[in-house]
Amino acid sequence: MRPTASSALLGAFQALRISPATPVRASLPSTAASRCSPPTTSASASQHVRLFSVTAVRAGTWLEPDLPRKKKMMKGRPRVPTGGSTKGTTVVWGDYGLRMCDHHRRVSAAQLKLAEDTIKQRLRGEKYRLYKRVACNVGVFVSGNEMRMGKGKGSFDHWAARIAVNQIVFEIRGLLHEQVIRDAFRLAGNKLPGTASLAAVVGQDADWYIGQWEFVRKGDPPVVGITKLDGITLEDLKKPWKKLPAPEAPASTPSSSAPPS
Repeated sequence: MRPTASSALLGAFQALRISPATPVRASLPSTAASRCSPPTTSASASQHVRLFSVTAVRAGTWLEPDLPRKKKMMKGRPRVPTGGSTKGTTVVWGDYGLRMCDHHRRVSAAQLKLAEDTIKQRLRGEKYRLYKRVACNVGVFVSGNEMRMGKGKGSFDHWAARIAVNQIVFEIRGLLHEQVIRDAFRLAGNKLPGTASLAAVVGQDADWYIGQWEFVRKGDPPVVGITKLDGITLEDLKKPWKKLPAPEAPASTPSSSAPPS
């Protein structure tokens, strides 16, 4: 019987084989065998480990989130924690930070982008890392100029971020001098809403920005509302009335000019 073409081709491939065929991926052990078998080593266990993350990547950036622009959003108000929360008021990742200290407000994405570009331009060529502590997740809708009242909320205009009072906006860590970072934050504060000017405290070891933006270091005391926890604790803030120490009466001393009795 003459071999067919397929069988002849199969025999030719088998003749070219050098080593016995082995499965590319070992089959998973059965449940009964895995119960009785001793624990496997890390090398054998790593064969079935997924070497990449299966978590979905969150689209969007800190200036433009992945949210529908047609969904209307309320204007709202920034979160101002007054019940004892100090979240977002201290430097976490960097060594120095820029903090807003006068009033809560809504800052647009264009203003935050301009401040970021100003810092990068001032620190060009330096080894540092810039951290952004806020994100634009609020849509601003505008009706336009010279429009009659009514007819709905308006169309989408830009993204913005609600920044609470005494909240850190930028942080920097790197091989930089403190005065260089101060200058970069000063330029960024001038681009952001409000005014910022540097002032030194005579006789103290601290500087700050007068106006809206404040220069802070890592380890500075946190802030609750508008009160810094510098020499004061949360328990003192929770007390409705604080007892003041009674004034001491001046000690009366006999005058030397009095006539002898």
